[in-house]
Amino acid sequence: MMIPTRTILCAFAFLTAANAAMVYRPDNGNRLYRRQASSGSDAPTMASSLSKSMSALGAQATASTPSPPFQFGNPSHDYPGVIAQNPNGPTNPETPQMNTPINQTSLSRLASVNNIDDWCTFGPNDLDVPLSDQEERVVAYCTKPRNNARVIPDGTVTAAHFVKTPLYVQIMALGDFTRIGLKSNDTGGELDPHGQTNEGNPHGGNVTSNVTGKDEFYQEWMNYIGHNIMCFRVCIAGSDQAKPEVECQHTLDEMGCTWVMPGNYDPDSFDSCDADPAYPPGLFLDNGSTSTFQQFMTGVYTDADGKKKKFTNGSEGEKTPSLAQSLPSSSNCKPASSIANGIDTAKLLPSNANSGSPSATGAPAAGGGSSNSGNRSGNGNGNGSGSGSGSGNNKDISKNNQNSNNGASGAPAYTASMAAMIAAIVAGAVLI
Repeated sequence: MMIPTRTILCAFAFLTAANAAMVYRPDNGNRLYRRQASSGSDAPTMASSLSKSMSALGAQATASTPSPPFQFGNPSHDYPGVIAQNPNGPTNPETPQMNTPINQTSLSRLASVNNIDDWCTFGPNDLDVPLSDQEERVVAYCTKPRNNARVIPDGTVTAAHFVKTPLYVQIMALGDFTRIGLKSNDTGGELDPHGQTNEGNPHGGNVTSNVTGKDEFYQEWMNYIGHNIMCFRVCIAGSDQAKPEVECQHTLDEMGCTWVMPGNYDPDSFDSCDADPAYPPGLFLDNGSTSTFQQFMTGVYTDADGKKKKFTNGSEGEKTPSLAQSLPSSSNCKPASSIANGIDTAKLLPSNANSGSPSATGAPAAGGGSSNSGNRSGNGNGNGSGSGSGSGNNKDISKNNQNSNNGASGAPAYTASMAAMIAAIVAGAVLI
């Protein structure tokens, strides 16, 4: 595994440690299992009930001591690192577009996250390969025919919760994502604009949102998807207290949706909310100070002299916090109907994504490699502002207005200031 030097700088900048053995995967809620050196074949074959784990999470949050809201400063859409600066991938349309041709073998990697029924996720290109083994070549799937992307079939999404905050927008969804090609019981993976080579996972992947009133390409985002759960955060503003690369952190890929993107994961319901921003992923309050959790991992990187060196992030002896610091309070929650596009995709789904069918953009056939050109630059500066954030996991959304302290027990023993965490991310944290 080749790791850029900037990743190592990030690792040493963090002053905290993680548990080497106990981690989360996206589909297991709060269920812990032992991490193996190899990938999905060593994962548990039977996951605990997601709805039960979500209910337990909500109950714990309600019963625990309130956590003070995250002090995120005065965010701006013009803050450095908000608007994307990298080039567009060749399989993407130049701008986000609605009502594009339906092509279930498309290689478009342009995702949009706009509202409760207009959003995308990245998903498998190779239908017989675990997601974690194809992160650099995944493609976009959208709830509507847009961006020349593949369409999510009706009935796939059984619950969805959209939140808009001053710092980010976030969609959380449950469903049967085997219908877009994930393998049954595939615990999935995490996609982001960096990746092992800093070319993005996927290569050429880009993300937009129109929540400010116009479509913008955003630099920082993170997308987790497993066979039965999906979450996607797009950082639309930043401040000195909440830099976009910190709020959309990329180094906690083993922790899963409910840990990294806390919010409402209630099954069989759909809603949109405003709310407060969550604490940055991995940040915990600890007796008046802050501490940051660092996921344990080992690997090899190439230094400036071209020499390969081994590295270790975190420590095997430290305990993994069981939950995120808090569930952000929410407001103005509006129920929505189930997500449907009315498109019969049954006859459109390919039997194999490597079948050689052309994409909607005229790009090479699936499986022929992906762009190395990085990410799309935005046109112009963002304007407007969002408000609100993710609700808790209680059934009654009108009562999801309490910040609850979830991270006090089991927080890392080592403490560091918020500035240390920000410095670490700025140093170049990238996903392994």
